[in-house]
Amino acid sequence: MDMLTAMWLGTPAWTWLVFLTIVVALLAFDLGVLNKKDHVIGVKESLKLSALYLTAGLAFGLWVWFELGSEKGLHFYTGFLIEKSLSLDNIFVISLIFATLAIPPAYQHRVLFWGILGVIVTRGIMIGAGSALVSNYYWTLYIFGAILVITGIRMLFVSTSGEDIRDSALLAWLKRRMRVTESCHGNAFLVRRPDPARPGKTLLFATPLFLALCMVELTDVVFAVDSVPAIFAITSDPFVVYTSNIFAVLGLRALYFALAAMMARFTYLKYSLAVVLVFIGSKIFLGDFVFDGKVPAGLSLSVTALLILSGVAYSLWRTRGNAQAPI
Repeated sequence: MDMLTAMWLGTPAWTWLVFLTIVVALLAFDLGVLNKKDHVIGVKESLKLSALYLTAGLAFGLWVWFELGSEKGLHFYTGFLIEKSLSLDNIFVISLIFATLAIPPAYQHRVLFWGILGVIVTRGIMIGAGSALVSNYYWTLYIFGAILVITGIRMLFVSTSGEDIRDSALLAWLKRRMRVTESCHGNAFLVRRPDPARPGKTLLFATPLFLALCMVELTDVVFAVDSVPAIFAITSDPFVVYTSNIFAVLGLRALYFALAAMMARFTYLKYSLAVVLVFIGSKIFLGDFVFDGKVPAGLSLSVTALLILSGVAYSLWRTRGNAQAPI
């Protein structure tokens, strides 16, 4: 009992155990029941799976609210909303990766599922490092804030359309450092092929499926450079930062199959996300120099939600005649 009540990163150990139990149960149900066999996931199934993860995330937020306090609950929902919104660009990149590497639709869920395990680890490392920095050097929050403001301004004026994964330096680097088969071998990530230099011997080859998994993981790290500072600008509580990140990523990966075909409908969302980043980044300075300590959590959540919903509504209205991406 002492171990369960002991504080770990500022939160009782049993709360971390509750979170991990829920995540493991969701992933086990996903892979072991809903997607036991590889198959093409349609929009309807994607929406149902996403609803499951969304419900779990919202319910966990309520639990945080009643167990750890209303302020932490508001921080959880704000971080959850921000991470979900910022990760929309990640969906676009993932769809490009799958198209470039010719990953069959039936195996795409397999890549995304195992990619989640990597995200749980890499986000934990990044958030742990960020938490240590903020705890020991408070001024690093100002660096996070500046990064967010600069990133937001850049999003407003720099177009990222037309990017081609085939020209990616990261993809070229991976191909130089591993043997990759020309095509997929079922749902296998690694296969053994005959070694032409040594008859009777075999070599381990990565399949395009494994290459896609590596690309998805590495691009997630790149995207986390923006999203992790964004949530630290909301709260420095490692538990709230980590749990809101993971629940948001879980739900968005499930929603991938429904959103990938309609990303063109959200063309103008990036502008509202840019303003969100500027607002969140500025909030650090506003909290210290205007609001005498911190911006009210309710105000942060309200402004963030209003900006994102405005971007979604405007995008859907402007692209309502887009026959190529029906919603």
